Amino acid sequence: MRLIAHDAPDAPAAQGGYAQAMEVVAAARLLFVSGQVPLFADGSRPDDFAGQCRQAWANLEAQLRAAGMGLDNLVKVTTFLARREDAAENRAIRNEILGGRRVALTVILPAIFDEAWLIEIEAVAAA
Repeated sequence: MRLIAHDAPDAPAAQGGYAQAMEVVAAARLLFVSGQVPLFADGSRPDDFAGQCRQAWANLEAQLRAAGMGLDNLVKVTTFLARREDAAENRAIRNEILGGRRVALTVILPAIFDEAWLIEIEAVAAA
């Protein structure tokens, strides 16, 4: 088995000593994507929930691309929402982005690391 760390050049750099995504190369390829936050590569962020949600998904897609994968490779997605009132908009945007793709899914309402972030998304992908 071989582990490969991936950090997409077109997404924010990891803060705190972790990889943005870890790939496990064995009989099948598994990719574990760290929580993707709603930041642009320059560290700025959208102010509204829809913008933050779309940017977190864009960062997730960047990590998938860095590993030679895409949305079709997603197996599990966990979404962390800062506010319950954003749940319906989150679902609508997620459904738009995923289209007809079906993945295992969890939505959690915790206290998110940075109070300015309204969403964080982590995922597992396989190829």
